[in-house]
Amino acid sequence: MVYVLKYDADQRKLTNLPYYVPTNVIAEEAGSSSPNHPSVVGVLPQPCSQGNRVLIAYVNGLIVIWDVSDDKVVLVRGNKDLQLQGETASGSPGNKNLEVSDCVSESDKVEKEISSLCWASNDGSILAVGYVDGDIMFWALPTATSKNNQQASKSHKNVVKLQLSSGEKRLPVIVLHWSENQSHSARGCKIFFYGGDQIGSKETLTILDLECPSGIESLKCVSHVDITPNGSFADMVLFPTVGEMENGGSLLFVLTNPGQLLVYDDACLAAFNSQDEKKPCVSSGQYVMPIPIVAPCMTVSKLSLVDRDGEFSKALSKIVSTAKLKAPHTPIRSSKKWPLTSGIPSRLPEAADYEVERVYMAGYQDGSVRMWDATYPALSLIFVLGAEISGKVPGIDIAGASAPVSALEICSFTQSVAIGNECGMVCLFKLTGTSNEMSLNIVTETEKKVHTLHQADGPQCMALFSLFSSPVCLLQSTEFGNRLAVGLKCGRVAMLDVGTSSVLFITDSLSRSNCSVSSLAMISFTDTNTLINNSKDSTSTSLNDGEKGLVFIMTRDAYLAVLDGRTGHMVSSQSIPQKKESSAISMYILGKSFMLWIR
Repeated sequence: MVYVLKYDADQRKLTNLPYYVPTNVIAEEAGSSSPNHPSVVGVLPQPCSQGNRVLIAYVNGLIVIWDVSDDKVVLVRGNKDLQLQGETASGSPGNKNLEVSDCVSESDKVEKEISSLCWASNDGSILAVGYVDGDIMFWALPTATSKNNQQASKSHKNVVKLQLSSGEKRLPVIVLHWSENQSHSARGCKIFFYGGDQIGSKETLTILDLECPSGIESLKCVSHVDITPNGSFADMVLFPTVGEMENGGSLLFVLTNPGQLLVYDDACLAAFNSQDEKKPCVSSGQYVMPIPIVAPCMTVSKLSLVDRDGEFSKALSKIVSTAKLKAPHTPIRSSKKWPLTSGIPSRLPEAADYEVERVYMAGYQDGSVRMWDATYPALSLIFVLGAEISGKVPGIDIAGASAPVSALEICSFTQSVAIGNECGMVCLFKLTGTSNEMSLNIVTETEKKVHTLHQADGPQCMALFSLFSSPVCLLQSTEFGNRLAVGLKCGRVAMLDVGTSSVLFITDSLSRSNCSVSSLAMISFTDTNTLINNSKDSTSTSLNDGEKGLVFIMTRDAYLAVLDGRTGHMVSSQSIPQKKESSAISMYILGKSFMLWIR
């Protein structure tokens, strides 16, 4: 069913108007006495009708033009009309000529189901319809300004069939779009569609340049291009070219799985048309993803909030704004603007007052880390950090510095990033350094060495801890970033002093079965003073003097431990019984009462 609703602006209400397409009209044209309406597959307002006329397409092949203001059916076309006009010749793949003849269909009853449709003219006089059997029909229809609507409705020369493949079983035409072609005559156009080819053939998006100087009877194909996208086809849309609306330019957006968006402009499509006729099929270039996932392989990621009023946000915003000013812009020769937005409410960023509020980090198998500005849906790259430092320090070769990244932590207060990898190494980077001499501290199990390096502006490696033989699972910094807790796969926990590049403590395995650390949380002393003073555990009484905080730890086998954040001494612990083949995966601290929720 098709309903007409009216919005009353004064009363702010929607009203269902008593307009409808008569059931007997649909049943009569469909050759059925059943009063049930067939499914509607498309509704298109007819151009140049001031919104009074709509075209309704039904799944059973019926096409109805309905005048909403007069509440009457203007025209009905259907399968009965398909026997009145001939079909096109196949021709060569590079130059299909649409030769129309007045032959009659072999069958008096042609059952065709509609799968897609679009207008193929600016005034609504030609409709392109795609069918489930792979055909495309061009229908000549009366317009709101036509003087002889009744005569046009009875004309036998009102439909042309386009068939691209002679195979018996063809793909349905599921997507169909039209674009006016200003480069040809006034009746030139492009048709974009997916489908129509033989089942089992290679997936392609077909583009036809058509001309019909004197109506659909003179329809002919000027050029034909098949585009083979990367991935399986999902959808396509045509969009006006920015700054060139006066010239009728358009962009072709093709969406493929898994989530790749391919964009073609008029120049690109024209280049496809100029290629050798022996190579009509054009493959698109490999889509470059803004966030690499496979090449290189992503191993860990993290989304972090940044205080927009803090120094870290100001430093990052300056970097991003500078990059935006240097980036090439599409010249806009029109007053119209086309902002691209997503599902996240946000204003368009301006370079002058831009503020970074979110960053997205990803670690990779090659040991590198990338950071993007994620304030808006369109992410932009800020930094690429290389965990490998071999060669930067003469005579020093750190084994495992380029191992796959396994943990990430960012601290806005110190403007630094901590990176843990599969070889148990932890690297500390200062993100907003200046070109000057800086110290690189390399801490191992046996010694600590300080090296002086000369680096340019940008991220600088401050410290490298090579203490553990077990992969790093988790990294958690304190509120002000002066300490960094490290959770290991073997169940051990270490506390690092970021300011002095030293190790405060390393525990033994907290889990009896050496299970990995699954959750870490650090609480400052001011929030835990009451908890410590009221603790009945005798060991907690020695923690009041000089205590800076507590570390809450949970392992995969549901063992919970609370440690003194300065010494690593056990404050409290508890083991929660678990079912077989189950693991504790997360821990939450709820409010100031430090209740733990384990899932």
